[in-house]
Amino acid sequence: MSDVQDSRVEIIGQDSPEHRFSSRSIRSFVLRQGRMSGAQQRYMDEMLPKVGIPYRAAPLDLEAAFGRKAPKILEIGFGMGETTARIATAHPRQDYLGIEVHGPGVGALCKLLAEGDIGNVRIMQHDAVEVMRDMIADGALAGVHVFFPDPWRKARHHKRRIIQPDFVALVASKLAPGGYLHCATDWEDYAHWMLEVLAAEPALQNTAEGFAPRPDYRPLTKFENRGLRLGHGVWDLVFRRRA
Repeated sequence: MSDVQDSRVEIIGQDSPEHRFSSRSIRSFVLRQGRMSGAQQRYMDEMLPKVGIPYRAAPLDLEAAFGRKAPKILEIGFGMGETTARIATAHPRQDYLGIEVHGPGVGALCKLLAEGDIGNVRIMQHDAVEVMRDMIADGALAGVHVFFPDPWRKARHHKRRIIQPDFVALVASKLAPGGYLHCATDWEDYAHWMLEVLAAEPALQNTAEGFAPRPDYRPLTKFENRGLRLGHGVWDLVFRRRA
């Protein structure tokens, strides 16, 4: 979420797309771990052996990872996991692979999965670009969620935004025909940036004329509700993989 990510992740070193997508790339972030609560640590210790998937530079068998054949949705940067848990609970016939580098967020989602007995979520604590590049087969995903990524507001930091042409092309290659990429942001400048980048990807087609209405499956978070009460805008974009 954009209200917390500045405090936990800092892009460093060679962060251009060619370095981010190189097998010899320097990791694109350095963790600034917030304090892990005792409950988060306990649930992380308990749940990650059950739902965690370690990074390996080798293809991942998604059906084996979830133990069934079902549509697979990838969520990049799930924050504290509230949205992931709510979506997965509401859609038990779909499987969700959540990626997050923030330890307390991973612990928080583990707690939600345990308390809600949610069985259709798996977690990876690793760089999403490397996971997609090295582990996800082309055409394997029914959808990808990128909700409220860090907007990197300063112009000199725009190159650090995750929504870049090379990243979007990578996502598109992992989507099955008809699969969707859903982005959401509460920062208007980033919303227009996203729209321009996504519209320029030839493998994707916008499902709306510009920005999309918020799909019913994306719940409003406490942070988003607070922003809406203050008059802040939220922009959703939903693009589909062309046949």
